[in-house]
Parts: sequence; C-alpha cells; structure tokens
Amino acid sequence: MKVILVYAGISYIGFNSLGLPGTDSNWIHHGLCSISAYAKKHGFDINLIDLRRLKNWKHFEDEIKKINPNVVGLTMCSVDYDPVMKCIDIIKSINNKIIVIVGGPHPSILPHEVASNPKIDYIIIGEGEISFTKILQDIKDDKKIFYRIINGEQPNLDELPFVDRELFDYQETPIAGFESPFVTIIAGRGCMYNCSFCQPAERMIFGKNVRRRSPSNVIEELKILKDKYKFKTLMLHDDCLTEDKKWIIEFCKLYKENGFDAKIICQSRADIICRNEDMIKLMAETGLKMLLIGFESGNQRVLNFLRKGTKVEHNFRAAEICIKYGIKIWANYMMGIPTETKEEVMDTVKMIKKIKPDVHSPAFYAPQPGSDLYKYCIDNNLSLIKSHNEYRRNPYDKKIKNVDYKFLRKARDESLELNLKEKIVRGVWNSKICKWLIKIAWKNQIFRNLIETIIQTPI
Repeated sequence: MKVILVYAGISYIGFNSLGLPGTDSNWIHHGLCSISAYAKKHGFDINLIDLRRLKNWKHFEDEIKKINPNVVGLTMCSVDYDPVMKCIDIIKSINNKIIVIVGGPHPSILPHEVASNPKIDYIIIGEGEISFTKILQDIKDDKKIFYRIINGEQPNLDELPFVDRELFDYQETPIAGFESPFVTIIAGRGCMYNCSFCQPAERMIFGKNVRRRSPSNVIEELKILKDKYKFKTLMLHDDCLTEDKKWIIEFCKLYKENGFDAKIICQSRADIICRNEDMIKLMAETGLKMLLIGFESGNQRVLNFLRKGTKVEHNFRAAEICIKYGIKIWANYMMGIPTETKEEVMDTVKMIKKIKPDVHSPAFYAPQPGSDLYKYCIDNNLSLIKSHNEYRRNPYDKKIKNVDYKFLRKARDESLELNLKEKIVRGVWNSKICKWLIKIAWKNQIFRNLIETIIQTPI
C-alpha cells in the first residue's frame, strides 16, 4: 500500500522555496515526522511530497500521477487551508479512489468547516500518530471505518519512536546568528497558560494538561542526532519549556553529563524568568544562548486584556536577567490588538526600545481561529480576514477594524529603531519582486552566502 504525506506550507513564500531565507522555508514539520515514524514502526511505507520542493501545481499533479498512492495524508494549519484544499482537488481529479485523510490544527479547531469538503474521506482531530496508523491498518485489512471525523488518541510521548527527520531529507537552517548544523526538537505538547490570543485552541488539539517527554528520552534522541548531524545549535521548540523547573534541572544535568556542548535556544515567559533566576543561570551555564520571550505589550491594561498573566515590570526584569547571563533576547510583541489605543501602542514601542532585544519579532494582531480573542473579534464584527492565508502572523497586513495601520507601521519602525537606509532596505526586502528575484538567484552559492551574511541581523 502506497502512503504519501503532504506538507503544503507554501502560503507565505510559495513553490520552489525550500532553503530560502526565513524559518518558514527551512524547518521540518514535526507532526508529519512523528506520524511517519509511528506508521513506519508498524510496517507501513511512508513517503512525502513537500510543496516547497515543487515548481507549481502541475508539478504536484505529475508527482501524484507518478506515485499513484492508495492513501494521502495532509496536515493543515489555518493559513494552509487553501493549498491543502487545492491538493485534494488535484488528487481526486486524478483518481477518486485515492483515500484522503486530513489532520492538524485547523481540522482540530474547526472540523465541520473542513468536513464540508466531500472529497475528504477522513478527518483526525487532535494528535494523529495512533489514529492515522489505525486507519491505514483498517484500509489494508479492508475493514469498514464507521466514522468520518475521528478523535485522535493521545500517545504516551516516551513510547513514540523518535521523529522521522529523513522524511524531509534535509538539514534545518538555524535562526540568524547561530551555527549549522542546527536541529529542532519538541519535548512536550500543550500549554498551561490561558492567553486569550491562543487558548482554548491549544487545549482542543493537545488536551487540558501539558504532557512532556522525560529528560532521559530527549537525551537519547539528542545522542542519535549528535552522531548523525554533529549539531552545533539546538532549538527546543516547546511552547513554554521553562514552565517545568524540575524538568529543566534534570535535563541540564543530563545534557552536561553526556558531553553535549551545542548552543541551546528555547521559549519562555517573562514572569517565569523573573521567578526563577537560578534556573536561568543554570540553563546559561548548560549552553542556553537565546530565549524567545512573548513580551506582547508594554501596557498593563493590554496585558490584562490578553490574559497574559504577566506584568510590564516582568518584561523589563526578564530582559535584565537575560543580559546578566549573556542570553540573547528574541522579542515577540504585538500591535493593533482590539481595544488598544495609540498611547498603549507607544508604551510597547518604548518598552522594546528600552529592552533593546537582539531580534525584534513584531506582529500586527491577527485573529486566530479557536482562540477567545478570535471569538471576541467575530462577536464584535472586527475581523478583516477574508481568506485563510490572511491568518499569517506578520507586521504588514490589515487584520481588524478600528486600527490605524499607517500609525502602526510607523510605530513598528520606531520600535525597530530603523534609520532611513534601513527603512529602504526593509521595504525592498519585503517586496514581492525581491522575493521573486531571490527564488531565481538562490541556486548561486555566492548569492546565497551574501544573503546569509546579510540576514545575521534580521530585517
């Protein structure tokens, strides 16, 4: 039985984009890699079509015809809704008997929207390793499957095989300022916090409780990755790894005992950093070189509105602690939040200018399906989102009503402290023609080296 998984993450940069600058184009998809590993462990032959490798939709059509699969599994984020549905149209036009299974965040949050497409045979809500493999087995055994929408079974994370990185057949590219070889790893699933711009979507996908692999299980995978890739930078890609201090302490102990010296990157929260300076010190001594921190806003009313659970003073103190221990700061922050005034936006600008992060990651708030703040925007007729690809987090597009986006763009640029030259370069960099030229010239190694040098300071 021929089984193909499809990664359709081309909503931002498009086809023929593998390896281009920017994380959207350079990382493996851990969900698909985990599903592949589990299915292979149970005897199934799994292959991948990565749309980032393809030239166009005709290329995808040719690949499906060449492989002639029995089953195709597709993962869908909200921003990838349109390319996934396009894939399904092409698959069924080639052979209506090919069984199509769709899973991922968007089907888990809005299953009935996805189910409105009659060409989809099965939809998996939540985690997919066990349920996808069971569907494959039932198809192979010619057993009747009674339900079209299937609640995915939660696996014991320590019992899962390590993710099948070879499915994507390439090494990941590090974020700016870090060395290759670079690998990402996920130690757990879920988030214990209640931010209104995210929850309850996270719980709808992973359940109410955070589940995490044991530190020893993660170390065993890292041993394999060290032998295979000799990685110099490691990103632990959990939503908030540092929420479990006991886990962190044990991991740091094992990391050092097993002779790892790769630089570490992970995500945290300002309040956790403030309450656990001793833990941050330990992590820095172990190899932590960057923290991605969701500062979000420099105004307390807005933080409360977002249910962030932090205080503005936490943001400043967390930055001080990072600087004290030589940890770089990747600052995530939002502008254009519902109810936010211009004065409150400028509080965020002032905060970021004072913190002076190593990497600025601003966003204009975009309503995300499954979150309470999304519901607030719908209930109050605020959303300007007209298509699924507009759900992408970025600091460019208009997302909701009653926001002065011209003002926001100026505020964004002030937070970045750009001079005139940098503003011009940034404008050119983000232009469609620049992205098109990069695609054409990317095969030239000299050009690639030049761009990689430039983006060490992200613009």
